[in-house]
Amino acid sequence: MITVREVSTKRDQREFLNFPLRLYKDEPNFVPPLYGDEKKIFRPDYIYYDTSEAVYFLAEEDDKTVGRISGILQKASNEKRGEKRIRFTRFDAVDRQEVADALFKALEDWGRAKGMTEICGPLGFSDLEREGLLVEGFEYLATFEEQYNFDYYGKLIEGCGFAKEIDWTESRLQPDPEHVEQMARLSEKFMERYKLHWGKAKNTAEFIDKYGEKFFELIDKSYAKLYGTVDFTKGMKDMLISNFKLVIKLDYVGILLDENEDPVGMGLCFPAMADALVGSGGHLYPWTLVKLLYAINNPKVIDLALIGVDPAWANRGVSVIICSLLNKMLIDKKIEYAETNLNLEDNYAINNLWKRFDRFQHKRRRSYVKKL
Repeated sequence: MITVREVSTKRDQREFLNFPLRLYKDEPNFVPPLYGDEKKIFRPDYIYYDTSEAVYFLAEEDDKTVGRISGILQKASNEKRGEKRIRFTRFDAVDRQEVADALFKALEDWGRAKGMTEICGPLGFSDLEREGLLVEGFEYLATFEEQYNFDYYGKLIEGCGFAKEIDWTESRLQPDPEHVEQMARLSEKFMERYKLHWGKAKNTAEFIDKYGEKFFELIDKSYAKLYGTVDFTKGMKDMLISNFKLVIKLDYVGILLDENEDPVGMGLCFPAMADALVGSGGHLYPWTLVKLLYAINNPKVIDLALIGVDPAWANRGVSVIICSLLNKMLIDKKIEYAETNLNLEDNYAINNLWKRFDRFQHKRRRSYVKKL
């Protein structure tokens, strides 16, 4: 018999974190999140709990864990969109429909008790977290920023009455020789016409100090209408800087400024860290740190983390300037390709951007929705 109970003890918390590591221990395309970062979800002062509530469940059979799930009541998102939703996230289970049924029933009961009318996901507290269920591209290595899941997950979720709400696509980008020089010329032309320039800094610390606040303001502006996004809080900003300041390299970040030093566009990439973390369980063992440092300093692949354009500048060539910069990164640093991570299928601006590259779309992710 399958029983579902809410996580309530330290032992439960460890089991919640460790279950997917056991489930995926023989899957070479699974890239674990950093274990220390995941542990923070159980801290009362976790940065998202100022705008959210969360619950965590384990499914057990014969004293053995067979599944887990988390629910989020993201109040800021609901207020922003006039919705009454909970989100599901961190869903992992063995391939049995009754396990998924039991987990989602517990979560849906929790949502109804909160007065909510819909459940959607997989979505985290914000789009800084892993989101979307992998539905195509199971043969490819996950990126550090996104989650891998087995191919049967979609069947289990749909078996619980969920339907597709929206998809994301993921692609690999390489410079397209037919567009490189053309984009470089156009980029120079647009920068001169609109008196634009790239922000400069001597090092990462100076870049964050000079442009950090403007960077976040521009992300909020450019992502405001995208699915599931919420505005940055101070805690979110501090967390992002703390988590990534060691892997942000000036070679892979840019902020485009107008003549008044106001940002009009930005791009942030990270050296790909997935290979270094495979098999680590998310723990920073000495050998993991050595591999991570090598990957950061000698990247063969870069992951696109954030790209944004001020909506007021959408038709002034800013996207061409960003594309040209990305081409220069890939060519000058001899990068094999860039991973786009998640792009909403109805985000025509970003999808049109990638038409200027040699693009290979290799993955698709899905967010589901269900009435409560």
